[in-house]
Amino acid sequence: MAKPHRRYVCQACGSATSRWQGQCVDCGEWNSLVEESGGGVVTPFAAKHDLRSGGRAILMSGLDADVALPPRLSLGMAELDRALGGGLVAGSATLIGGDPGIGKSTLLLQAAAKLALGGARVAYVSGEEAADQVRLRARRMGLGNAPVQLASATSVRDILTTLDSGAPPTLLVIDSIQTMHSDLIEGAPGTVGQVRASAQELIRYAKERGTALILVGHVTKDGSIAGPRVLEHMVDTVLSFEGERSHQYRILRAVKNRFGGTDEIGVFAMAEMGLEEVTNPSALFLTDRSDGIAGATVFPAMEGTRPVLVEIQALVVRLASGATPRRAVVGWDAGRLAMTLAVLEARCGLSFSTAEVYLNVAGGYRIQDPAADLAVATALVSALSERPIPADAVAFGEIALSGEVRPVGHAALRLKEAAKLGFQRALAPSATKTDGNGMRVSGFATLGALVDHVLGR
Repeated sequence: MAKPHRRYVCQACGSATSRWQGQCVDCGEWNSLVEESGGGVVTPFAAKHDLRSGGRAILMSGLDADVALPPRLSLGMAELDRALGGGLVAGSATLIGGDPGIGKSTLLLQAAAKLALGGARVAYVSGEEAADQVRLRARRMGLGNAPVQLASATSVRDILTTLDSGAPPTLLVIDSIQTMHSDLIEGAPGTVGQVRASAQELIRYAKERGTALILVGHVTKDGSIAGPRVLEHMVDTVLSFEGERSHQYRILRAVKNRFGGTDEIGVFAMAEMGLEEVTNPSALFLTDRSDGIAGATVFPAMEGTRPVLVEIQALVVRLASGATPRRAVVGWDAGRLAMTLAVLEARCGLSFSTAEVYLNVAGGYRIQDPAADLAVATALVSALSERPIPADAVAFGEIALSGEVRPVGHAALRLKEAAKLGFQRALAPSATKTDGNGMRVSGFATLGALVDHVLGR
């Protein structure tokens, strides 16, 4: 008989190794390797078994077979439905993650209450709070009369046994998956094995009963969802709830969606009665904007199919000779800023090597759109020369290392959103068309031409 092999799993990243060691070689965490449950023994599969016989024949079908789109279940919150791709799908599993205190439980309690008030059967299971705590929060938000079935439990077996005793719920919310415990394996709640086993049992129940399942997940210090990466592969949709607790706005971003597009966002604002939907996020991020200030540029970003206008602010401070300049970025990629500064120096003759550069996206918004290159470059040149950009102008475009300004997608939507908010001109790639939206487009083929325009040469 072959000798069984022991298996140790990292509780931080989920990687496995055949022997214990103090530090995980994949993620670098110390004392995170734990022997896998079930005795910690994995018996090798016998080579003599033949997988080509003894199985059950499965039905194969062609790609041209008729199929109907799955019906959507609206949660009564347009911004949440947008992030989900139009609403929940029966039997789907959704994972939502975010920083502690960002409002995940508040958002899901509001959605569960509105769905229950519409006549659906909703179950909300909290493993972090007592049932009375959830009730008090619902009453503060004016949702105390919603017929939500509430429970405080952490045993997956107890939860599924209770749900099987009656009609399956339309929506099941588990807050959070890291607190759930399955007695099928050993280990404390929150370990890799427990999170994986608990999620698997809950997802299996949702698929068999046609229940829409929403799992709340904790996040690590770098913002990724805690637990094994396989958890994100097991679910149909992964949502990230982002924002700064010092700011009132919150963004719900779709990272993965098997039933819709990714990178769609829903925008909310935290208020006394819970989260309020923001139907016009561009107006939110441009509130109280001052005119005539050097280093400020408005950028029309694209989030999925939605354009959002945000203000990019730059500050350039000259230093004394010999001092080491600092680069600080909030809301944008620091590597992208370094590349933009290098292109401005190498292709346009501007000098930032003896200056500190600070870049900020107003409102705590985070930009991932590469079209922000031109807006950042415009803000930097404006701050360096102390020449303000016209208040009615927006800027967008991607910058190549050669200094070329390349066209970007959804230019018409960006210009349309800018025109709707009163902007009249745009600094954009030379191939950009106005499409009759009333915007005056100044096209630039190279970054040098933009610098000349900003400096008035």
